[in-house]
Amino acid sequence: MSSNDDQDDLKPSATPGYKPTGTIKTADEYAKLDAEDESLARWKASLGITPGVSVGDPTGPRMTVLTLELDSPTLPPGKKLVFNLDNVALIAEIKKNPIIIKEGVEYNVRITFKVNHSIISGARYIQVVKRSGIKVDKLEQMLGSYGPHPQGQPYTKNFDVEESPSGMVARTGSYQVRSRVIDDDGEVYADWEWSFKLAKEW
Repeated sequence: MSSNDDQDDLKPSATPGYKPTGTIKTADEYAKLDAEDESLARWKASLGITPGVSVGDPTGPRMTVLTLELDSPTLPPGKKLVFNLDNVALIAEIKKNPIIIKEGVEYNVRITFKVNHSIISGARYIQVVKRSGIKVDKLEQMLGSYGPHPQGQPYTKNFDVEESPSGMVARTGSYQVRSRVIDDDGEVYADWEWSFKLAKEW
């Protein structure tokens, strides 16, 4: 499969009626915009956009993806599968040496991210899974639209529960995954590769 096919797979689906952002404004600029409109002020407050909100460096990325976690009630006590995306060595390790996921169990993906400044519109997590170079699965989950958290805290999004494949064929070989976080404007905030194997136990 070519690199162009990979890029096509990693494109988010279009949000009907969305027009790409022109000039990006800071959260404080958005908070002051149309300040006399009460309904707009309530909507902006629901996104954490209020006058004087604390924001990060406006020249840096609007969003930072912190962790990806695979959670399951079947995980052994104390075991966690959390990937810190700031840890370059860990990301390189899980690309080269697959993590083990138990077959036939329910699990969900959890992502933690921080909005540094401005508004993120229609952020999505996209995951393409391949086996022997052939695409076997694609997941696209909406994170949503956010402004910087009023207390500067990260946001956490839990995705729907899924079930891991099972059977002897599923357990043969490893799976390569490409993950990406992208918004409606096409800005990519994280893009990384990792791999996993299915087994009878975690």
